[in-house]
Amino acid sequence: MGWIDGELALTAIAAMLSPTTLSFSVLVLVLGDRPLRTGVWFYVGALGATLAVGVLAAFVLGDKAASSTSYPKPWVAVFDIVAALFLVFFIVRFLRRPLDPKRAQSMADQVSKVASSPWIAIVGAGAALANPGGFIPLAMKDISETNPSTTGYVVDWVFFSVVSLLPLAVALIMLAVSPDRATRLLQHVRDWLLRDARLIAAAIMVLLAAVLLHNGISGLTHMS
Repeated sequence: MGWIDGELALTAIAAMLSPTTLSFSVLVLVLGDRPLRTGVWFYVGALGATLAVGVLAAFVLGDKAASSTSYPKPWVAVFDIVAALFLVFFIVRFLRRPLDPKRAQSMADQVSKVASSPWIAIVGAGAALANPGGFIPLAMKDISETNPSTTGYVVDWVFFSVVSLLPLAVALIMLAVSPDRATRLLQHVRDWLLRDARLIAAAIMVLLAAVLLHNGISGLTHMS
């Protein structure tokens, strides 16, 4: 089942490098008057929502995607191919779309309002803006393919959740240890996000799409 574990790791890394999630996470820490307090509640919301979805999936989905052979089940193979095509479509559209200063400003305005809100609103914003989004169904399927117990599913989901939010967690630790240095670094990271992060994220997504397409085609070819 090593290829399944590799696919899960790729999915977690792709979620971690999602430009939208990274942008919101950095903006929360850069624009708030109390970045550590805002960032912690934002992280709690994002991690809590992601973990809740995974725990629910552990009971609802469980091991239904697990195959008794070394090839995916037919419906899993179809899911992989559709997901791969969707990723390719998203990547092409994403890279062809020029950076929109108005959209960036809208994100900044939205985060500025969040940063000055009560903690419960920040938790809600984290749950809505910093969750792994479209990568959640992929991670659910990946874990289910490993034929996990309920406990095993939850453990793997915790791994996915923590990795997908790792940049925000690291930034919070840095803010707690060295606030001034962390603030300067986050400003540079914000500039890097606008310039280079989308290309790195696209490269990871292309690799993930290739893995999904290969697994899906292998599964359908084996069935025929």
